[in-house]
Amino acid sequence: MTTTPPGWYTIRIKGRLGATALSAFPTMVAVVDGSDTVLAGSLRDQSAVFGVLAQIEALGLELLELRQIRARPKSPESADNRSPDARY
Repeated sequence: MTTTPPGWYTIRIKGRLGATALSAFPTMVAVVDGSDTVLAGSLRDQSAVFGVLAQIEALGLELLELRQIRARPKSPESADNRSPDARY
């Protein structure tokens, strides 16, 4: 079994989410992109990723895309500390 390393993720959901739906994702930042909502944020491990996906399913939302932008560096020497995607 493989594990997902901690990292920065973007999750595209069909439609514009209201405040109530967005409250289900307190650790994520929401950006409206056209007619979709993109959630972005750091998820610590595979169980956190599946937890967000379970919330999306429980709310009856349509998942369009899940993307890991970049894994978190293991140490300050292993990678730079710049934001992976300044848009989100």
